[in-house]
Amino acid sequence: MDKKLISIVTPCLNEEANVDKIYTAVKTLFSKKEHYSYEHIFIDNKSNDKTRELLREIAKKDKNVKLIFNTRNFGQWASPYWALQQSKGEAAILIVADLQDPPNLIEDFLRFWEEGYKTVIGIKKGSEGSKLSFFIRKVFYKLVNKFSDIDLYEGFMGFGLYDRKVIEIFKQFNTPEPYLRGIVADISLKVKKVHYTHEVRKSGKTKNDLYTLLDLASTAFTSYTKTPLRIISIFAFIFSIISFSIGIFYTMYKIIFWDNFTTGVAPIIILISVFFSCIFIFLGILAEYIGSINIKFRKAPIVIEEERINFEK
Repeated sequence: MDKKLISIVTPCLNEEANVDKIYTAVKTLFSKKEHYSYEHIFIDNKSNDKTRELLREIAKKDKNVKLIFNTRNFGQWASPYWALQQSKGEAAILIVADLQDPPNLIEDFLRFWEEGYKTVIGIKKGSEGSKLSFFIRKVFYKLVNKFSDIDLYEGFMGFGLYDRKVIEIFKQFNTPEPYLRGIVADISLKVKKVHYTHEVRKSGKTKNDLYTLLDLASTAFTSYTKTPLRIISIFAFIFSIISFSIGIFYTMYKIIFWDNFTTGVAPIIILISVFFSCIFIFLGILAEYIGSINIKFRKAPIVIEEERINFEK
């Protein structure tokens, strides 16, 4: 009986303390699976520690391990999205290197996949890490879903199993800045949710700084909701009516009470300040949408590879 090939995809960035641990955890799990063979693809986003050195040593002794080294850091979503498309398995499982997503859930993912689900995603029901960060993300995605054209999966970080059919659909989303959460929700092909607790990082440092989180938030908003643009349009219409009405009122008042009409500086300054504040807010939102459009249409590759190891030529 032929074994089913399963691809494991692990993105890395300065994970020297974790790559051997995740490699060992995956290898141990599949050593007990008689009906599966596996490949483990590590894609590195230009680490500047010993991550690449350690990965080379692992790949040298284990041909199941395949490596992709990027020329630079292409971001949190682009690298795993690209690596998933390079996989050869009947299904691919995305799991990060920091071990905050429990490797033992792979068994549950495979079981549900065998039952016929095409996408099996891990949903964080809680976190052993920062409670504040978890709460803010929860509130944010509720807000996005309220205004979004599709329902993004709350608590989904990419950890999950994707059938070959889903991966082939991934290839049709021709964008240099893929947002996996949104794409998976957009496809919505026979999805099974598996809830778990996000474990605290035991080694290394998190890569999700404030800028990264704000960037992801901006991507979510500009990619999957038109609501901010509609709000701008509505407010612009309202402000134009108010401004026109004020202009007409003051003109008529001046004509009727020419000699007695006086206007202080304060109300003019307040009106101008409010007006320009709104303009700057609207310009900021428009800039985010224009930036998103520019990225989507510049036809750039998802990542640029520097080197591959253990892939068939």
